[in-house]
Amino acid sequence: MRQRIDKLAVIGLGLIGGSLTLALRNDDFVGESVGYTLDYNNAKLGVELGVVDRAVETIEEAVCDADVILLAVPVKAFEEVLAQIKPHMKTCAVLTDAGSAKGVFVDAVRKVFGDVPPNIVPGHPIAGSEKSGVTAAKADLYVNHKVILTPLAHTDTEALSLVRTMWRRCGANVLEMSVQHHDDVLAATSHLPHLLAFSLVDTLAGDQDNEDIFRYAAGGFRDFTRIAASDPVMWHDIFVANKHATLRVLDRFTEGLASLRDAVESQDSQAMLGVFTRARGAREHFTKVLSGQSYVKTMNTDNVVFKAQPGGEVCGSIRVAGDKSISHRSIMLGALAEGVTEVEGFLEGEDSLATLQAFRDMGVVIEGPTQGRVRIHGVGLNGLQPPPGPIYLGNSGTGMRLFSGLLAGQAFDTELIGDDSLSKRPMERVAAPLRSMGAVIDSSEGGRPPLKIKGGQPLKGIHYDMPMASAQVKSCLLLAGMYAEGETRVTEPAPTRDHTERMLNGFGYKVLRDGATASLQGNGQMIGGKIDVPSDISSAAFFMVAASITPRADLTLEHVGLNPTRIGVINILREMGADISITNEKKVGGEPVGDIRVRHASLKGIHIPEDQVPLAIDEFPVLFIAAVCAEGETVLSGAEELRVKESDRIQVMADGLAQLGVRTDVKPDGIVIRQSSMSGGTVYSHGDHRIAMAFSVAALRAQGDIIINDCANVATSFPNFVELASRVGMKVSVGGGA
Repeated sequence: MRQRIDKLAVIGLGLIGGSLTLALRNDDFVGESVGYTLDYNNAKLGVELGVVDRAVETIEEAVCDADVILLAVPVKAFEEVLAQIKPHMKTCAVLTDAGSAKGVFVDAVRKVFGDVPPNIVPGHPIAGSEKSGVTAAKADLYVNHKVILTPLAHTDTEALSLVRTMWRRCGANVLEMSVQHHDDVLAATSHLPHLLAFSLVDTLAGDQDNEDIFRYAAGGFRDFTRIAASDPVMWHDIFVANKHATLRVLDRFTEGLASLRDAVESQDSQAMLGVFTRARGAREHFTKVLSGQSYVKTMNTDNVVFKAQPGGEVCGSIRVAGDKSISHRSIMLGALAEGVTEVEGFLEGEDSLATLQAFRDMGVVIEGPTQGRVRIHGVGLNGLQPPPGPIYLGNSGTGMRLFSGLLAGQAFDTELIGDDSLSKRPMERVAAPLRSMGAVIDSSEGGRPPLKIKGGQPLKGIHYDMPMASAQVKSCLLLAGMYAEGETRVTEPAPTRDHTERMLNGFGYKVLRDGATASLQGNGQMIGGKIDVPSDISSAAFFMVAASITPRADLTLEHVGLNPTRIGVINILREMGADISITNEKKVGGEPVGDIRVRHASLKGIHIPEDQVPLAIDEFPVLFIAAVCAEGETVLSGAEELRVKESDRIQVMADGLAQLGVRTDVKPDGIVIRQSSMSGGTVYSHGDHRIAMAFSVAALRAQGDIIINDCANVATSFPNFVELASRVGMKVSVGGGA
């Protein structure tokens, strides 16, 4: 595979081509860069400015013996320039372009070459400026910007790799997609905004008050219309080249604008608020979720690294993040209720925000979140609208399993997708019983996402005996049961969290409890109200363990949810000898809450009671750290569920502890941990937020720094974990990695 470009030829040495050569000028990856423009004087100016090594007067001179040829000319010139290039380029040369419309480039290649040769790689750098010409070239133009390559099915892999490497050497993030998808996406994100900017400025310039309009224009007007200063000829050519994709998105925009005009004229506040909240929410959601990776459906994929240093204190009083389970359900049930639901304490993590965005995509007006406050304008059980595309749930297993039940009863088709981690998690445990209710659900191999749910299916109530304890499965079936004829009954083998049942009852949808069985009748109704989301006991657990294992610790955790199905971590720590007291107990929205005070205590190892395992299933990663610090031996069994969480939490924790010098005995359904000292070391969370935070707590008793890799997903459940850890005296900081 070629690792170097001996000669790089740029046809059209302006801003785009010149910035490429300038970025590669001092890079051994390119031997010589040669520039050609119609005006030879501009090419010579490029040499004088240090943009290019050599200027030539003809295309023949430029492409002769070139290893890579970049076509950086106006899109309407593609065919003519390609015809000039073809006779002189060597057979093995790689030809690529920088045009913003890929369909027209591929068509031009076919006309000139008869087909698209495998050594031609269509491309488009998403970077630019209102300035043009070789004098505008910048060496850092492509740093952290995107370059989209649109290879065809038969494109040579070595040619593609060489072009990809070339752009990466300029600091660009290189992505790939099909030609058609590129043109559709760019029509929406680049071509339409330019069209609107040109039109708006032209319209206002023709107004009789045009001077005052432009004199008093605020920053928003200037920001939006800045792109109207772009090259008119170039944009004329782009709109002609990408006509069909531009017209499609322009028609959709025109329809939306007409609807908004009608709402303004009729003073339809609900319709206007819907547009504005959806727009604001979508922009904030995708900004956070994609973290700069536009055109890629993924959560933050950077290797965020935590550095946890030994020592530190755990003292003070804090309120941890809102309960994620209750946050999810507050949005779901509020959206399906009649009237307005107001939520306080909503967790603004990526998982919960993905749920919120999903309901916005299905037509629900949601205001906020603003400092944990959300206002939901419910549409009723049958008021959801088809989403515009697949519903993306990021890393949220709770979201995907609960949505499966909720959407099984809708009149429209839906598809549920997630990030790489969620796409590996089993969903057959909800899909199978939903099918027995009449749902039609297709999944990928092994019952994994994406899930495709066919709408319009009549559901019937069933009695389901769950093979293993799972609040997510129980909740999924109860949500589906709201759309089913008759009664839906779910019996669990061991108690699991009952937030869904409590909240349904709070909304006026009656759920009965008979021993281990929860049941409801279909076709009921919910009425909106107020929800105060308590602090998440799963998040509080990290600080409970931190205070328990740290000498002189004295920490109070405020307003923590104390649902009886969630307090396994308190029961287990108390049995290990932890000093935990609860004060200020009360009920908020049907959920018990209280303040938890934890002081340092000498812990002892125990055989964890199996009846407590389902009540603490999410807290075991940090409980493993408590076990390492406890005298004697701690034994966990009956915890197979830990192996199918965001990671195999038994094995991943055992591997991480081994890196810190702690030996464990791993069992199929649990682990044995003996008291041990912990050295410093480097561990990997495998994208599991609870693993990352557990090893941050471990550093309190370690003998050296603990470096924790792959911590980006901490934002999904506990966005301000590091801030709170520092506030109470822990030594945890955030870095980044490759």
